[in-house]
Amino acid sequence: MALPARDSELVQIMDASLADAARRAGQWLACRPGCTQCCYGAFAINALDALRLQSGMKLLRVSDPAIAVDLESRARAWLAEFEPSFPGDPASGILGTSEADVARFDDFANDAPCPALNPVTGLCDVYAWRPMTCRTFGPPTPLENTALGCCELCFVGASESEVAACEMPVPHALESELLAEVDADPPVETLVAFALLS
Repeated sequence: MALPARDSELVQIMDASLADAARRAGQWLACRPGCTQCCYGAFAINALDALRLQSGMKLLRVSDPAIAVDLESRARAWLAEFEPSFPGDPASGILGTSEADVARFDDFANDAPCPALNPVTGLCDVYAWRPMTCRTFGPPTPLENTALGCCELCFVGASESEVAACEMPVPHALESELLAEVDADPPVETLVAFALLS
């Protein structure tokens, strides 16, 4: 399946939103190249994120085959270590949705570095194609309960009003629209390691 053409619009909106939030946050935002706090622990990605990563891998295999080979090697090593306890279908990479699977995922690979994290540079090798979770981590973003959440390293000592003044808007409606074009029914989620090797 192809990545929707409007995904580039979503990415541009997110990049502009992040840049604006970072400008407003100034030194409150601890995120810098080489800070890898958010690059540890498994997290679910949706079908749109997976397609974006797959698209990026196709481009990397042509533009920088050495990086693509390293990424694939790290993803294979990650799966060799964690696939036996994967709370879902390891053949497809789809996360399970049962209560038992969801409970198992809470403790799954929590301390493992993302396979996209380059251990030498401390940078993400697929940064341009990273999932939405990665694009929203750091600045304050709305949580389900309408509170704002941000990286624990950011906004240390800031007041609620200082945090609120730096809120990063997220175009959930556009993401949902694009996701509806590519996702199954019911929706499926996977992990970065599986997407890098698809």
